Amino acid sequence: MSNKPKKQIHLAAHFPGVNNTTVWSDPAAGSQIDFRSFVHMAQTAERAKFDFLFLAEGLRLREQNGVIYDLDVVGRPDTFTILAAVAAVTERLGLAGTINSTFNEPYEVARQFASLDHLSAGRAAWNVVTSWDEFTGENFRRGGFLPQDKRYLRAKEFLDATFTLFDSWRGDEIVADQESGTFLADPDAGRFDVHVDQFDITGRFSVPRSPQGRPVILQAGDSEEGREFAAAQADAIFTRHGTLAAGQAFYADVKSRLARYGRRHDQLKIMPAVTFVLGDTDADAHEKADVIRHQQVSGQTAIKFLEQLWNRDLSAYDPDGPLPEVDPLVGEHTVARGRASVRMHRDPLATAKEWRELADAKNLSIRELMVQVTARQSFIGTPEKVAAALDEFVQTDASDGFVLAPHITPGGIDDFADQVVPLLQERGVFRTGYEGTTLRHHLGLDDPHVEIPNGDPA
Repeated sequence: MSNKPKKQIHLAAHFPGVNNTTVWSDPAAGSQIDFRSFVHMAQTAERAKFDFLFLAEGLRLREQNGVIYDLDVVGRPDTFTILAAVAAVTERLGLAGTINSTFNEPYEVARQFASLDHLSAGRAAWNVVTSWDEFTGENFRRGGFLPQDKRYLRAKEFLDATFTLFDSWRGDEIVADQESGTFLADPDAGRFDVHVDQFDITGRFSVPRSPQGRPVILQAGDSEEGREFAAAQADAIFTRHGTLAAGQAFYADVKSRLARYGRRHDQLKIMPAVTFVLGDTDADAHEKADVIRHQQVSGQTAIKFLEQLWNRDLSAYDPDGPLPEVDPLVGEHTVARGRASVRMHRDPLATAKEWRELADAKNLSIRELMVQVTARQSFIGTPEKVAAALDEFVQTDASDGFVLAPHITPGGIDDFADQVVPLLQERGVFRTGYEGTTLRHHLGLDDPHVEIPNGDPA
């Protein structure tokens, strides 16, 4: 028997909305706007000692063929506003928000995150995302879109610029004076100069160094560019993989990239987004899961998903019928503009061939096929079986933890918190209490790189 200590599992709760995960029609579904929804999920996650709450964000209502997509959230409030409010009703839970690097500016984003980190006493995290489509750009002054090479260049330079701003304060510049009040001891505090392809900014950053130094940096994406970006600069990466073997392959690949950036194996956490369904028996759980998947993929949704790959208007097709005989249109995506998932299919013709083979082998309709191919990694069964499966993923290096995406908000993680978390704690793989106060401490991450007076890296 190995004497190797068990890895600790990291858990996050995803408040969904920019996808079709949530089943709006379920009687248990609550508001996506009412602050009480966010409070409920956040306080449940904190009661269960989760690492953080994660908010996704979309910068435009999702459309397809000019029609608002049937299962996407309408009316999600601003991310920073929600997280600042949630900070006031929680004490230890990390607060992660998705903020776009394509249509924002480094100074304003750095200022907002530094402020959130102060307000929350070091619990802020930033999920860095990009937008490739003209669809989203229409909501902004610049408009247009960035080609893929510029999109990742801007994301990298955006993040580098915000690091420069965060690190423009060492942390010891403010000295309290009894007569004059707080003042700057160092006249150079906050000064920055950034001159790169995407940004040309010079000034003085207005927010002192925050409790974490910088927010925790999260990144989502399975692409080659996404993997390299995460290995270079992220603290955690979201991913999706359907099997234990696929998870292990992804884990090994991304972790192997860290050394060339001077980073250790433990300085990047891999946390796939997963779903779960609990039942009194495994059979009961699988029956519930089948109902949920069919609620998530209506006939209309199935056609929309198929259009994203086929790049054609398929509204005349029967979702309970066979796949189209015609092939996908290769080239600029016009039918599915605004749907980021389109870019997951690097080779539409090859993917269509795989889908046809699967549909033929199992005699699947369009809808039944979409139920299968659009599913995330899901853990289904009794609480004991789910706890064991989660533990296996982490102990065999398929992940470092999980971002739980429930199908119901705001109460979707309640049963997991009450039934699965205690079993993970019994296994000795999940905390029974918070030991630190910052999100970096929860995740077992080092303090970010800053310069100290002798010039050596901290």
